[in-house]
Amino acid sequence: MCDTQVIRHNGATYFAKNSDREPDEPQYIRYYPPVRGDTRTTLKTTYIEIDQVPDRHAVILSQPSWMWGAEIGVNEHGLVIGNEAVFTKVVDKTGVALLGMDILRLALERCRTAPEAIQCIDRLLREYGQGGPAGFRDKKFRYDNSFIIADANEAWVLETAARHWVARRVERFDAISNALCIGEDFGLHSEGLHEFAREQKLYSGKGGLNFREAFDTRFMKFMGRAEQRRSCSLRTLAALESPTLPDLAASLRSHVNDDVDFSRHGNGDVCMHAGGVLRPSQTTGSMLVRLEPGAAPEIFVTGTSAPCLSLFQPVSFETAATDTHPYLRAGMPEEGSRWQRFEEVHHLALRDRAFAEDLRASRDELEPIMYDASLDIGMRSSRAVEWLEHWVDRSRSVDHGYRWYSPYERYWESKRGSFTQETASSA
Repeated sequence: MCDTQVIRHNGATYFAKNSDREPDEPQYIRYYPPVRGDTRTTLKTTYIEIDQVPDRHAVILSQPSWMWGAEIGVNEHGLVIGNEAVFTKVVDKTGVALLGMDILRLALERCRTAPEAIQCIDRLLREYGQGGPAGFRDKKFRYDNSFIIADANEAWVLETAARHWVARRVERFDAISNALCIGEDFGLHSEGLHEFAREQKLYSGKGGLNFREAFDTRFMKFMGRAEQRRSCSLRTLAALESPTLPDLAASLRSHVNDDVDFSRHGNGDVCMHAGGVLRPSQTTGSMLVRLEPGAAPEIFVTGTSAPCLSLFQPVSFETAATDTHPYLRAGMPEEGSRWQRFEEVHHLALRDRAFAEDLRASRDELEPIMYDASLDIGMRSSRAVEWLEHWVDRSRSVDHGYRWYSPYERYWESKRGSFTQETASSA
């Protein structure tokens, strides 16, 4: 499950996404530099080998630890993409192809603008298709994908079903949340879409094709409360007369209710907290991006689980390229990652109300400094590291005991392996 939002205002684009994955699945912030004149002709993505291109753009990604692709990303030219799982009637349940996350990274590496990315995704779907196990541990988890694709000048929602797709231009704002939302109102579509829908007996050929009604399924979007989450995002965006990145951060932190007991939360939350078989998804990474013509992208990431407990900190291509930004290098040891180190703090905050309240108060005091563009980004990054290390140290001074009679706390205790090995090695 995921939630992706975009809003255009005064010639600028504001983008936000929560990546919801399995709760013990690490997700890292990674920088990959530009490449020029690469002589390699093939590329191994998560599952399949495809043709490589010689020239590629620099990207900053929020990347699940085990896959080649990414959940969220932005490139050096100010193209940003977020993807969502959609559970269509034509999902490939057996083979392997490109994951939606692979498609996202490929489009960022190969394109400068949103229209170019749409064309690239069309080519990738036609040539290679999409599919394959998409879960960290659950290898039966498969889905098609939808995307929000944006640059400084325009934004699009693109939704897929197998090798086919439709796209709708965003007029002012839009959001996607694990269910198809484009009906007959698409401005672009893949070649042969209508014929494919007729072959699948999903469209009679009479009247306009309603993509959502033809291809969407009901069970997963009901269980995941996809429409409820999208409605929440749309209400928030509609109320923003003059959006800011802190506004979008607040949107990504929203819950259906403000109960401080995380066991009472549910699948309707934009900020998702896992809680068992019926609530298996957890927000494991979040990103905010502001794009303006002629300016470098403004990028803020958590690099950690649960944005309601996390700090958004700035990252930039300049600091990434000069090796001065902590937690941002590709190939760094997993045990040193921001995600792994914060997970101990996250786990404790889920069961210790006082600890969680202190954590949030500390975060709220520091975060305005993170958004202050007049301050050096290196200084802001250092402050973010200090904040993280303070809370890691504090979490280690608190008893992590759990109430055995609470199914919710037993569930999270079973996930402690995501950080206990790192804790032991660094103690």
